[in-house]
Amino acid sequence: MRIVEKKSIVLMLCLVSLVFLPGCTNWKKKYMLLEAENNNLKGLLGRADTEKGQLADRISQDQATIEELQRQIEELHKSPGDVTGFGPDMDVAVDAAAGTITVTLPNAILFDSGKAELKRATISELDHICSVVKERYAGRQIDVVGHTDTDPIKKSTWKDNWELSAQRALTVTRYLSQRCLPEKGVRAVGCGESRPIVPNDSATNKAKNRRVEIVVHMR
Repeated sequence: MRIVEKKSIVLMLCLVSLVFLPGCTNWKKKYMLLEAENNNLKGLLGRADTEKGQLADRISQDQATIEELQRQIEELHKSPGDVTGFGPDMDVAVDAAAGTITVTLPNAILFDSGKAELKRATISELDHICSVVKERYAGRQIDVVGHTDTDPIKKSTWKDNWELSAQRALTVTRYLSQRCLPEKGVRAVGCGESRPIVPNDSATNKAKNRRVEIVVHMR
């Protein structure tokens, strides 16, 4: 009896092992897959932490750069055009809080009244801006922002000032993107009459509000 019992027990253990062996194999495969996935996630997290640190360093450096430009303007009494490289003849503003450098071109220089085609005399100004951007601000996000006064559209085909300002911004954007800026690095924005810099209560003030701004984002 004992020999028979031993053989029965051995046979039973063999059957049990055969039943559970495939299951063990499946669990081992699942474990190995989960371990590989976990390692991949650790690698992604490590790269994300590295990129986050690099981004933080760049933001800090960019902020320090624009604060230094602001310091030179305020303490050394240099013109914004000089410290930014655009030159003293350009209308340039540095905003350290916003992290921007803005070059303003009056519409009288760029366009005829009610038109969105560039004047030939404008090309030199835009080419100069291109050269400075390529030399000192390559890779920065650039916004080209069109503005108008409050006078309604009368003698042109534009529906309103929004459309006119947007088309003028597009014209300048296309010129810059063809010569010095990648398309993915420049945006065109039309603001119409919504962001005046002075009240629209005189011909002189209205002329100041009709403008195109080229905004360099420093961070």
